[in-house]
Amino acid sequence: MAAKHEDIRDFLRREPDCVLVEVTGAAGSTPRDTDAWMLVAADCIFATVGGGQLEYMAIDHARRAIRQSRPAEAMNVPLGPEIGQCCGGRVGLSFTDMNTELAMFLIARSDREMASRPHVYVFGAGHVGDALAMALSLVPVRTVLVDTREEELSASDVAGIETCLTAMPEALVRDAPAGSSFVILTHDHALDFLIAAEALRRDDAAYVGMIGSKTKRATFKNWLSREVGRPELFDRLFCPIGGTAVKDKRPAVIAALAAAEIMTAALNHDAGKMGIERSTRVSAGAR
Repeated sequence: MAAKHEDIRDFLRREPDCVLVEVTGAAGSTPRDTDAWMLVAADCIFATVGGGQLEYMAIDHARRAIRQSRPAEAMNVPLGPEIGQCCGGRVGLSFTDMNTELAMFLIARSDREMASRPHVYVFGAGHVGDALAMALSLVPVRTVLVDTREEELSASDVAGIETCLTAMPEALVRDAPAGSSFVILTHDHALDFLIAAEALRRDDAAYVGMIGSKTKRATFKNWLSREVGRPELFDRLFCPIGGTAVKDKRPAVIAALAAAEIMTAALNHDAGKMGIERSTRVSAGAR
């Protein structure tokens, strides 16, 4: 197994004789699409092509080729009862021995993917903020945990996220990239309101959420109307974060529900942006 937060550079440095497995075809119902890939070494792997029996077959096929010092042939696998998977689709897999040029290509591709990940700013490093940062560390976003209190921020120990100590968190909202998500759960309701108002002014935000109750929702709506003069912005706010379907206030539960909500919004926003860009390119070509 590969470490959860292992960098591809570390893996390739440690396992230079690995094999790249790529999904080259995905017809019907399949575990992953043609953007999926993994690296297979003699006793460990990096990433995944979907798990299950298909992945076990791919790993065995690659390792057999490594042991025999020969290239592995491509596979075309029907996902039916004969292999213990009932997806019903068909997957094509290619196998490429690692070399210096391929390693450099994979590192560059990984860097581009990391750089393009949507930003999620979590304001407040308390119990829920820390739990949310941990939940988000497992998904493909760039998480920034923000607080005005150095002691709270330094107490957070979540791998794979960034931290930011600032006396003016609302300024961070203004400087965030387009498509960012903002999750607000500080120790101060007045600060929550200030950050939320700043985030809601961003028409390009993927998600703006604030921890709260019915009373806090109503208070913020009145404050937004009185202090900002734009009560319509309230309609874009997720409050409480994670929804109201589950009545459980434990930090880890709130974090799990909120992480799903944030990812749904971020991925839908990204898909919508890609659709607009694709439409623009088609229109430009038509002219």
